[in-house]
Amino acid sequence: MAIAASLVGAATAAVHHEVDARWLMAYAAGLGDHNPRYLDTLAPEGIVAHPLFPVCPEWPAVLATRDLFLAHGTPLDELRRGIHATHDLVLHRPIVPGDRLTTLTRISAVEARRPGAFVLAHLQTRDAEGEVVADTWQGSLYLGSGVEGRADASAASAVALPPPAPQPRTSTDAGARPASHRRIELAPGAAHVYTECARIWNPIHTDPVAAERAGLDGIILHGTATLALAVGEAVDHHAGGDPTRVARVVARFAAMVPLPSSVEVRTTDHGDGLIGVSVLNADTVEALRAAFVQVL
Repeated sequence: MAIAASLVGAATAAVHHEVDARWLMAYAAGLGDHNPRYLDTLAPEGIVAHPLFPVCPEWPAVLATRDLFLAHGTPLDELRRGIHATHDLVLHRPIVPGDRLTTLTRISAVEARRPGAFVLAHLQTRDAEGEVVADTWQGSLYLGSGVEGRADASAASAVALPPPAPQPRTSTDAGARPASHRRIELAPGAAHVYTECARIWNPIHTDPVAAERAGLDGIILHGTATLALAVGEAVDHHAGGDPTRVARVVARFAAMVPLPSSVEVRTTDHGDGLIGVSVLNADTVEALRAAFVQVL
């Protein structure tokens, strides 16, 4: 079983969304994040999206990549081995009510790694004027899969790769300041609520039968929800509650968060607007690694 390297450069059809206040408020509320910037429609400046909201309009574009894989000879069973491994979001401006967004996915890289084939997809979202709103590089790991063939050289040279990531210092380095930690209780229906509010539907998060078929002990929280909780903590403690100051979010998903359970969200200030974030699951295992939020 193998993933074709010829996928590099392949692109999905564009996906279109019109964003309204209801969706923006629901996303924040689904996370239990009651920051007025997400909810107070009476405020003169209006509301803005949670920094991780781009995952919502991106979701149909993520699903559309399945057709690309199938067209390049990847069996459906192979696709079911894929896990969301990395996330790198660059925000060019906040999303606001009334935005008409278009998202397109292009495969940036296919690499052989020890656990399996790593596929990096670039999701770019533009507004009605054609201006880039968000760039996301989402890495997926197909466990046990190899890589077949070679990428076309011209296609590989034309794809966009993420900018170099700043490297946060560890909390033991000089200048790094542990800043906040908060325990969050997650109800049995936390993933059900996030699913409906984000409009991201994957049955392993809500259906115990589907979770069992996927080899899980039970339903788990979405990785993007876990990351969004950490981003919200960074906004509240390091951006003065202003989500528009978030410029970039980077993380590697390392462990699952079963439901019901609790997580501990921690932040560390590394200076120059670089905020390290971590989430420990109920077994005190890091659910996020090499994660940071860049604040302007």
